[in-house]
Amino acid sequence: MKVGRRIQALRIQGGMSQEALAERLGVTRQSVSKWELGQASPDVDKIVQLCSLFDVTADSLLMDDEPLFSKHDRQKLRFGMYLIVKDFQESISFYEKLLRTRVYIIGANRFAGFYFDGMCISIMNEAHLPGHDYNGSGDHKFVLNFRINNLSAEYERLKRLNIGELTEIIQAYSNYYFFNIRDPDGNVIEITGEYEGDVFNAE
Repeated sequence: MKVGRRIQALRIQGGMSQEALAERLGVTRQSVSKWELGQASPDVDKIVQLCSLFDVTADSLLMDDEPLFSKHDRQKLRFGMYLIVKDFQESISFYEKLLRTRVYIIGANRFAGFYFDGMCISIMNEAHLPGHDYNGSGDHKFVLNFRINNLSAEYERLKRLNIGELTEIIQAYSNYYFFNIRDPDGNVIEITGEYEGDVFNAE
């Protein structure tokens, strides 16, 4: 795989547009497009930035014979935890320093994800949480997140079990569907996964 295709794969894996990646790197969208099409190559300093941003080694980015994700396969992550924060940007800076890694993905100013040692922790912007069934009050500052393959089937299973209050299936943004269920203490669990059908749009 050429470096341009690797950059594209990493960008798509991270849910980033060419514009978002360009902004993070301080280049134009056209530059990113040329890299991905193999019409140009990033400078050494941009290679360093890309490696830091996507948490990969330079060898894995530049060499053809090394797996793309040598540390861990993010596609296999099925569990995560969201920490609800009031100051989104300050919290991103704090956790970058604490975890000694750059934020991997920022989703529409709603959440930011950090991957390290095969685990994932995300922070959620409290200002954008009404669509995530959280009213910003009380002691519930964590949201457990489980990813499953068939969101509809899991929704129907939990509905039949009647073990907790369920929301409708919601589309938070493009290609991200979820529903919430509350445990006996009122804690929020978010279930997300592949879904086709009618939804409530959180936007």
